[in-house]
Amino acid sequence: MTTAPMLILIAGPYRSGTGDDPALMARNLDRLGEAAWPIFRSGHIPMIGEWVALPVLRSAGADGPLSPLAQSVMYPTAERLLQHCDAVLRLEGESTGADQDVAIAEERGLPVYHRVEDIPGYVPEPAAV
Repeated sequence: MTTAPMLILIAGPYRSGTGDDPALMARNLDRLGEAAWPIFRSGHIPMIGEWVALPVLRSAGADGPLSPLAQSVMYPTAERLLQHCDAVLRLEGESTGADQDVAIAEERGLPVYHRVEDIPGYVPEPAAV
């Protein structure tokens, strides 16, 4: 890799468009996580806000992202993470939270990528043998 490792926040739909269906939210979280390996493989550190926010909610006694406490944890977690991130990967899909992440990143002058292939140092998946 020719670029310094970056901490990259993966932003995209989590709760948006799910009708608060836990299975759909889990599927969205899995989709966010699918970008983690290509980022890591390319020499960077992937981060997803829910990886931090959901355990914080549990430790506060909340029963998940539908808890009234979630409003004061979910978005603020991403905002705090962005103080440490070097870039954002914005995945497709409508998401108020991901749009906020992009706005904060742009305000702070951080690069925002829309495809994992555009991340500096991107390493494609090796061809299957």
